[in-house]
Amino acid sequence: MNDQDSALLSRSKAAAEAKIEESAAALHELSNDIWTHPELNYEERHAHASLTDFLEREGFEVTRNFHVDTAFKATYGTDGGAHVCVICEYDALPEIDHACGHPLIAESGAAAGLGIKAALELPDAPKGRVTVMGTPAEEGGGGKIELIKAGAFQGMDVAMMVHPYPRNVSRPVILACTTMDITFTGRAAHASSCPWEGVNALDAAILCYANISAMRQQLKPEWRVHGTILKAGNTPSIIPEESQMTFYLRTVESLDMPTLKEKIGGCAKGAASATGCKVEFSFGGDYANLATNEALASVYERQLSDLSVDYAVSEVTFSTDMGDVSYVVPSIHPLYYIGTDAANHSREFNTATGADAAQKPTLTQAKAMAFTCLDLMQPGNRHLLDKVKKEFNDKVKPLNVAQS
Repeated sequence: MNDQDSALLSRSKAAAEAKIEESAAALHELSNDIWTHPELNYEERHAHASLTDFLEREGFEVTRNFHVDTAFKATYGTDGGAHVCVICEYDALPEIDHACGHPLIAESGAAAGLGIKAALELPDAPKGRVTVMGTPAEEGGGGKIELIKAGAFQGMDVAMMVHPYPRNVSRPVILACTTMDITFTGRAAHASSCPWEGVNALDAAILCYANISAMRQQLKPEWRVHGTILKAGNTPSIIPEESQMTFYLRTVESLDMPTLKEKIGGCAKGAASATGCKVEFSFGGDYANLATNEALASVYERQLSDLSVDYAVSEVTFSTDMGDVSYVVPSIHPLYYIGTDAANHSREFNTATGADAAQKPTLTQAKAMAFTCLDLMQPGNRHLLDKVKKEFNDKVKPLNVAQS
């Protein structure tokens, strides 16, 4: 990069940082508005309205109800340069509200979009486009998968989002995930006068749970299997004739999921055979693992260093439909500390999401995303974007073929 390009990049980052800082109060208000109005997946109408109104006031071209009722697209810029996408999430969890920090994800995505837009408004700015994508239903609903099916990410060069977490992790291991629903069917009978006439579906569920617990000894250390019994009978005097269970199955690589499905399916079949019950099980709700683009992550990590943010590189974490996005466009999904050691999906994390202490790290992450995108958009840094795309074409596209 020559001196002229370096000077332009410095001005671009300064403009982005200034816009994010001057918008801090409005962004905090936006995040708090979403936090105080928790909505479950595909029901995020208040959040959808708040975010789209905010971005429209800021001069973005907004498309509401973008392929999905509570999704949106807000764009700014010109074609002919790099097209970057920053992602917002905003759905809540049953009972524990925003215990995964999604209002802060929405805030950081909107803030990064504001910063990039401010840089693109400079008189000598390069051609380029930023899209702030609103993606509903991450918590089990697969909103991003619906958007992928509709072609929402076509034509984009990179996509990114950041996620609140108890630690800063730049390249988290985000697991592939599927749900498994199991139903055991037995036969009801009086539990005292003629228990031998019954076929106990509760016993089948308990044995299945125990089988899976034993099977964990033979699973790879990073794989995860966890679940619960949803139905197990109504009264102690009747042999339960039906039980229902739900499990989440997670693997580091999506290619390993068929193996794990077979193992856990065997646990269910074994429990049915031992008790004389019939068993039916099905899989659904698949999320792919995150294929972190290492070249893109390296650019992001340089921004963290410039912003004096310490981070770990890798840690096994959770699952998200952002993994599916990473198979259609080069992507990163860093995690960041918001001032609490509480785990995600806890009531304590919900409280921390709405706390003032979460604001500074959230805006710092927004700057890191904006700076990452601006690095890629500079004509003098074309080699960076070329490196990102080459890695995606060489490493991720072949996996798409292998999994199809």
